[in-house]
Amino acid sequence: MEKVTITCLNDGRDYTLPMGSPLSAIAPRTVTDDRTGKEYPVLAALVDHKVKSLDYQVFFPHSVAFIGFNHPEGRRSYNRSLCFLAQRAARTLFPDKKFKINHSLPSGLYCKFRAEHVADEDIMALREEMRNLVARDLPFTQKTLRSDEAQALFRSQKQPLKAALQESLGTFFCQVYYLDGVADNFYGPLVPSTGLLNVFDLMPFHHGFCLQYPSEEDITRTIPRLKQKKLTVTLKEYGYWCKATGVVSVGALNKRLNEGGAVSLINLCEARQERGYAELADKVHAVRDRVKIVFLAGPSSSGKTSSSLRLAQQCMVKEMNPKVIELDNYFVARDRTPKDANGNYDFEALEAMDLELLGKHLNTLLAGGEVELPRYDFKQGKPFFEGKMMRLEENDILVMEGIHALDPAMVPSVDQSRIYRIYASALTSLKLDENCCISTTDNRLLRRMVRDNRVRGITPEETLQRWPSVRRGENHYIFPFQENADSQFNTALLYELPLLRYYAEPLLRRILPSSPAYAEAVRLLRFLEYIVPLNPSEIAAIPPTSIMREFIGGQTL
Repeated sequence: MEKVTITCLNDGRDYTLPMGSPLSAIAPRTVTDDRTGKEYPVLAALVDHKVKSLDYQVFFPHSVAFIGFNHPEGRRSYNRSLCFLAQRAARTLFPDKKFKINHSLPSGLYCKFRAEHVADEDIMALREEMRNLVARDLPFTQKTLRSDEAQALFRSQKQPLKAALQESLGTFFCQVYYLDGVADNFYGPLVPSTGLLNVFDLMPFHHGFCLQYPSEEDITRTIPRLKQKKLTVTLKEYGYWCKATGVVSVGALNKRLNEGGAVSLINLCEARQERGYAELADKVHAVRDRVKIVFLAGPSSSGKTSSSLRLAQQCMVKEMNPKVIELDNYFVARDRTPKDANGNYDFEALEAMDLELLGKHLNTLLAGGEVELPRYDFKQGKPFFEGKMMRLEENDILVMEGIHALDPAMVPSVDQSRIYRIYASALTSLKLDENCCISTTDNRLLRRMVRDNRVRGITPEETLQRWPSVRRGENHYIFPFQENADSQFNTALLYELPLLRYYAEPLLRRILPSSPAYAEAVRLLRFLEYIVPLNPSEIAAIPPTSIMREFIGGQTL
């Protein structure tokens, strides 16, 4: 029998295996995180930097790194498997009900049964059934089906969105996973068996429940529960909008584009968003006798800059005079900038800002006084004062955007009743299918990669490698405060993923297999393959005031 040599990067050893052997033949039970020294159960593997399940068969020499929940791809494998576990338990207990995973939440995934309220006792029963499946340690197995066979299978299981997606792709074959006799497909590998999914919880939420997965900081516990009522209302409204347009899934979106409906969809989405900014200005106008400051916050690439400019335009329509102060100009000098655990400058920490000066300036402006605005020179790492003065007149409204704008600790000395806070983010409710929602994080990552490559000279590889640090900052400084917003604004557009595929796909293909960012590039490329791209003539129809022009160029705001 022919042999193949596999280099294991975890222990530096070479293993000789019969061709066709699964990775599980040499997989250790645990891996150690180099940064923290903690041990994690092995969930998947990176084969030449491409994520694979442990049943992946080797026929050629490879370098292999086994990964656990400490790795982003390990977490995704765990969470995908947990979704299948929840679906299998729901089919056992409630075979006549249609189980759906609607969208992501700060604490997990929002799940429900179609058109039905989920009672507390049903949630308890579902949790117990999931624990029974974990105790049985059932394997997740794969099978390749013809696309027409897979479509028929999904329709028989009352999963029309899965069937529609496969039909819209036009592929010949489809990978299908099985768990305890139930079939489903996912867009990445699963863990070997249910026995590894021993940390989860179900939290009653809205009309359904939140499926909580382990915390990155402590895998023995689930993600802490966060307030998310306002966020849920925003996502629910967007879900209604998707339903009204007939575009609730990627399959439906692909169909619309394949039928030549891209330009009409672009026009419709832009009209809705413009109306949203007008309604936001109406809310600010309604409290103009009290409010003189508008703070706008949001995570990376949520469109904060464009949103502040478009809001300012709509405020002018309401006969208010917006003035803008950039919070970035209130950074402290470099020698006062705090550092993170790795000794790097932490520009996202609240302490990186000159809070005392900011509070003093805002109070002076609110009292009718005049201030000299700073300009921060990022190359020299210090602020300068160049005689730029500002005063707030009767109809003036101050608009400021920045990541800390929802944190009350940013300006504790300022009268909070004079401030109106807005949270903006790309909160898509679009789904790949019934049980696979699109990550709003991936949506923003693609936005950032396209913009940074175009404007800031940052390579796609650098963007992908920096993203985990950006996400840690968001989790610490932004998401805990999003419920403090007086209004939440959704910057997502139904046509943006087809748009971003056009720009992001060639950037991602530049990343070499030897790069540490290659696994993430491959994952994003595989995701984008499910989406029909816009063509140049359709992209030309995007108006110059669109929020997407902030990322692809051509904006005239």
